[in-house]
Amino acid sequence: VADLLYWKDTRTSGVVFTGLMVSLLCLLHFSIVSVTAHVALLLLCGTISLRVYRKVLQAVHRGDGANPFQAYLDVDLTLTREQMERLSQQIASRVVSVAIQLRHFFLVEDLVDSLKLALLFYILTFVGAVFNGLTLLILGVICLFTVPLLYRQHQAQMDQYVGLVTNQLSHIKAKIRAKIPGSGALASAAAAVSGAKAKA
Repeated sequence: VADLLYWKDTRTSGVVFTGLMVSLLCLLHFSIVSVTAHVALLLLCGTISLRVYRKVLQAVHRGDGANPFQAYLDVDLTLTREQMERLSQQIASRVVSVAIQLRHFFLVEDLVDSLKLALLFYILTFVGAVFNGLTLLILGVICLFTVPLLYRQHQAQMDQYVGLVTNQLSHIKAKIRAKIPGSGALASAAAAVSGAKAKA
């Protein structure tokens, strides 16, 4: 994925980027069922045409008529029991982690984190009034294929600006935490507990 985003192989990155953009732009004008059906039909027409072409070559004694996709058909896609167990454990751990995070935010385990999430959703209401989800997805794909490349070319300047923004955000966060009643007491209690643990 990193090679694609950094355009190390220009042809592959160009094909993937063009395919994603064409698909998303088609979804702006047509339904997802129609786009999926047309893409699948186009893919099937290509593979069937190649298979028939090989058969025609065999009929005129210019080829063996072998399936051009035989190498892909021979790939073993079955999973062993250990792989299935490992995969199910990974999925279960991800689901549990997401559930813990949702509980943390929505049941207000930490007031500041819940307020930050509420602010994010409040900002997203304005974003949703201007853009729909598909437009944001198109902008996201464009950013994915341009921002890493720009960052690699101008890394020093961008790191400097990101550091300035991070410092400003940390100052604002400290001010907000100081204004919330009880957050200073919680921070001092947490510091006292960590100091006691360190001594122990």
